Amino acid sequence: MDEMILLRHGETEWSRDRRHTGRTDMPLTARGEDQARALAPLVAGGGFGLVLVSPALRARRTAELAGLERYETDPDMWEWDYGGYEGITTASIRETRPDWYLWRDGVVPGDAAHPGESIAQVGARADRVIARARRAQGAVALVAHGHYLRILAARWLGRPPEEGRFLRLDTGTYSRLGFEHGRPVLLTWNAPV
Repeated sequence: MDEMILLRHGETEWSRDRRHTGRTDMPLTARGEDQARALAPLVAGGGFGLVLVSPALRARRTAELAGLERYETDPDMWEWDYGGYEGITTASIRETRPDWYLWRDGVVPGDAAHPGESIAQVGARADRVIARARRAQGAVALVAHGHYLRILAARWLGRPPEEGRFLRLDTGTYSRLGFEHGRPVLLTWNAPV
């Protein structure tokens, strides 16, 4: 593998409203679709050896609008399962847990569709995707979600998943992971188009 290009999906209603959106399958807003189309020049003619996309509608639609029509969905690329915090904002959570911080405190269990997962579980999923990407020839493109890609980048750098907290990632942006002297590095992060 030469490098990985990471695309965070475009805006959804819930991402715009800062609601935790893990497994709820939200469509892109009109702005989110514009953000996805704007990513097209970054991947045009990319000749990717592997393109992996989260099964979520918002990620698949972003991939398609960006021009990555030939891709494989990978369930390891779903966003963090926020459990009982699915659809809730940080401000709302802090009404009952004033000092709550996702990266430190995690989530509470939810219903059957949103049981929740630990940051270590998300990190393990990211590790599997990284291992798969490293076996690919040439460049790799990944289209997924904010917290998930932050954790994946931390793991790429050999850091614990919690260190994804240092890597803010906005909707409709791209990032690049690669190598310097054979060692994993961030080449580009949270870049707007």
